[in-house]
Amino acid sequence: MPNLNPVPDCAETLAPQLEAIEKTALIEVLPYGAITYGEKGEALADFDALAPHVCAFSDDGRGVQSDEMMRQAMKKIKQLDKMVAAHCEVNELLNGGYIHAGEYCAQHGHKGICSESEWKQIERDIALVRETGCDYHVCHISTKEGVELIRQAKKEGLPVSCETGPHYLVLTDMDLQEDGRFKMNPPLRSKADQDALIAGILDGTIDMIATDHAPHSAEEKSKGLAKSMMGIVGLETAFPILYTNLVKKGVLTLNMLIDLMHTNPSKRFGIGTPLAVGMPANLTVYDLNETYTIDPAEFCSMGKSTPFTGWEVSGRCKLTMYKGIPVWEENLDSRKTTIL
Repeated sequence: MPNLNPVPDCAETLAPQLEAIEKTALIEVLPYGAITYGEKGEALADFDALAPHVCAFSDDGRGVQSDEMMRQAMKKIKQLDKMVAAHCEVNELLNGGYIHAGEYCAQHGHKGICSESEWKQIERDIALVRETGCDYHVCHISTKEGVELIRQAKKEGLPVSCETGPHYLVLTDMDLQEDGRFKMNPPLRSKADQDALIAGILDGTIDMIATDHAPHSAEEKSKGLAKSMMGIVGLETAFPILYTNLVKKGVLTLNMLIDLMHTNPSKRFGIGTPLAVGMPANLTVYDLNETYTIDPAEFCSMGKSTPFTGWEVSGRCKLTMYKGIPVWEENLDSRKTTIL
């Protein structure tokens, strides 16, 4: 995602990221381009220069507030045959909130983020898709209203898709603790929202599950719900959390989960390769029968903040390959991981 320094909003600012990927990435890493310069919502990014090098365009972490700015962005991105992947948030509805404006928020005296701040911008963007025909994807959807808007847009035949995150499917606002590792944007919502997300997955409204991985430092996440940075890590917990809590409990089949995490995003974004003879062996191997306790100290990520600390899960990662070459494997003797 383009919430970087510098923000990849033109060829010059994308170059350092492309160079870092070329020199240090162990797997395929595909950048997004920003929708607006600096993700500030004031001027459109240099789409022409970015388009050959990015998978889509997003102002991740920020909603594009201007209707006309988003309209012009969609028109240009449509011409380039690319996609808008939107973080949907109406700033004027936030009112300083930092967790869901629900039961936990009211009980503990916190400032809440209303659901409308998400779904109103989804509603706005769908109207613009109807006008421009631009391919459109909603990132980390969390509200029941948002799910229904996407459902109706798909019934219209509009080129829209969406994702949700693992945490929204297995946690609600009533699972919150007074700890920064439970703070993310969008926030954990109500049980009704969670039920709508699961229903949306089962009926195909929600196309995929993505981690929304945000590797903040321990200091940035140590200031409680009110003052910690938004975001949690998710790359190393997504599959075991979902396999344990959805597949093993009969909510999804294993094939459905693979579609949500691999096949559907691969098709929608035109990325990745199928697991087939003659194709590059880009794959991850899991032992579905192995049960273990999630311990952030074992993470490869520099970020360790997760609400799943101490959870018992099944499905331990054993091996990652890229183009047929092992780039990571579990050290079976020490239970430590090795980057090759």
